[in-house]
Amino acid sequence: MSAVRSPRYSAVVAFLRCRGLPRAAGPALLVALAATAFAGQRVALPQFRYLVDFNVPVAEVVPLAYAVILATTLFSPMADLERTSAQPMRRHRAVYLGGLLVLALALSALPLLAGATREVTVAAARNVVGYLGLAMISARLFGSGLAWLLPLGMFGPTLLIGVRSDNTPQPWAWSLHPASATSAAVLAVALWLAGACAAATGHPRQTERAEQN
Repeated sequence: MSAVRSPRYSAVVAFLRCRGLPRAAGPALLVALAATAFAGQRVALPQFRYLVDFNVPVAEVVPLAYAVILATTLFSPMADLERTSAQPMRRHRAVYLGGLLVLALALSALPLLAGATREVTVAAARNVVGYLGLAMISARLFGSGLAWLLPLGMFGPTLLIGVRSDNTPQPWAWSLHPASATSAAVLAVALWLAGACAAATGHPRQTERAEQN
C-alpha cells in the first residue's frame, strides 16, 4: 500500500514545494502566534475625517497578513511544464486553493486558544476569506510578488476613512463590520470566489522584474 501511495505523495510534496508553501507557512504561523499572544489587544483606527474612537481586535486585522503571505505561493516556476501536463492542472490548482483557504482559516482561529471570543473569530475568518480573494486577484493581474497590492489598496482606505461620524463602519468597509453583518460575509465570499476562479483558470505569475531575471 505504501508503495502505491508513494508516487502520489511525492507528487503532492513536489507540487507544494515548487510553489513555496512550506516557506510561506512559517512566517504566516509566526504572525498567527503573535496574534494569539496579543489576542486581548485592540487596534485603534486613525480616522482622518472624523473624531471617532473606533478600534478592532488584533485578531481581526492580521488576516490581511495571512492572505498576502499565502497568495505569494500561487506562482509556479514550472508553469510552462504544467501547461503541457497530461493531466488537467485546473483541478489540482482548485484543490490547492481550497487547501490555502483551510490553512488561512486555521491560522485565523488560533487566537481562540488565548480566549478570543466567537464573534472575533468569525470576523477574523470572514476577513481572511475576503482578503485572500483580493490577494488571489492581485496575484493573477499583477504577479504573485504584488499579491499585496489589492489587499492593501482596500485596507488603507478602510483604516483611514472607513468609519462614519457616528462611530460605525462605512458600508463598504466590510472588514470592520461585526461578525453578524451578513452583507460583509457575502462580499468576502464573493471576493474569494472571484479570486479562486482567477487563480484556478489562469496562470498566476511572478512580477515582470522577477521573470526578466
